[in-house]
Amino acid sequence: MLLTLVLAIAGCALLFLAIWGVTVTLPTRLLAKNFPKDVQERLRPRLESLPMSPKRVLGWMILFLLVAGYLALFIVGGIDGLKRGFTFGQFFLRFFTIGAVVKAFDIVALDWFLLTKTHFFQHYFPETEGCAGWQDFGYNRRQQARQCVSIVIGSAVTAWIFALL
Repeated sequence: MLLTLVLAIAGCALLFLAIWGVTVTLPTRLLAKNFPKDVQERLRPRLESLPMSPKRVLGWMILFLLVAGYLALFIVGGIDGLKRGFTFGQFFLRFFTIGAVVKAFDIVALDWFLLTKTHFFQHYFPETEGCAGWQDFGYNRRQQARQCVSIVIGSAVTAWIFALL
C-alpha cells in the first residue's frame, strides 16, 4: 500500500509539473481547452499567433517526458504487483487508487485552488485578468465526470493486462 501512495503522490507532482510546464513554455489550444469559455476567447488571438520557438520545443519535450513518467507510475506499480503475486482485484485497487488520488488532486488543488483562488494563470496570461471564468469552479463538470469513469475503466483494463502476465 505504501508504494501505491508514493506512486499516487508522484502522479500528483507530475500533473502539477505538466500544467506548470505547459503554461510557462508551451501555451497551446490544448491547454486552453481546459479553461472556462471566456478565458479561451481572450486567449485565442495570442495562441493562434504564437510561432514555434526553442522555448515551445522545450515545452513539448518536457510534456512528453512528464507523460512518459506518468505512464511509468503504472508500469512500476504493475511490475511490483507481479513480483508480489497480485490478483486482478489487487491490481485494480492499486491502479484505481493512483488514478483517484491524482483526479482528486486535479479537482481540489488545480481546478479549485490554482484556478479560482490564485492568479497563477493570469500571471502568465495577463490578457485574461478579470474573466469571470476564473471564479467558476465546476465549469467543467462533464469533463471531470468522463475522466472519473475513464479512471475506473482504465484501471480495470490495466489490472486485466497485468493479471494476465
